Amino acid sequence: MNLPQRKTIRLQGYDYSQAGLYFITICTHNQLCLFGEIRLNGEMKQNSAGDMIEKWWWELAHKFPMVTLLEHIVMPNHFHGIVQINHANESEGESSLASIVGWFKSMTMNEYIRQVKTKGWRPFQQRLWQRNYYEHIIRDEEAWQEISEYILTNPQRWIDDKYYRYER
Repeated sequence: MNLPQRKTIRLQGYDYSQAGLYFITICTHNQLCLFGEIRLNGEMKQNSAGDMIEKWWWELAHKFPMVTLLEHIVMPNHFHGIVQINHANESEGESSLASIVGWFKSMTMNEYIRQVKTKGWRPFQQRLWQRNYYEHIIRDEEAWQEISEYILTNPQRWIDDKYYRYER
């Protein structure tokens, strides 16, 4: 029996452990708004869960010493960030973008589950994050500037964002 092949969203033949800048987007499963809200003035107001997401973002640099963390934003139901992978030494361990994002998703999900049990955070169904994540290879300074601006101004464009979801 031939099962359908899952379509890859990665660039075929590209080595995602090589040095470079990567723009990542990770969305909550079912696009639940779990990390805060956008205020009327266009400012993202993180709740405790949003603070936890940001905490684990900064922990990436400790877990993966070959990584530099650049612009990022926690949104109500997704996360944007720019990861720079620098030349890694063999002794520093796995440095692929998939392993970096996988570790981040695992740590945030595990802590979120603990907080649901101990502090009554809003529960989620099945998993915290969507199965996959989106990435874009940043190839030049101009692209980096455009993506940085997109990340930093994302809250002001929330109502027009493709991940926008109104919840009350």
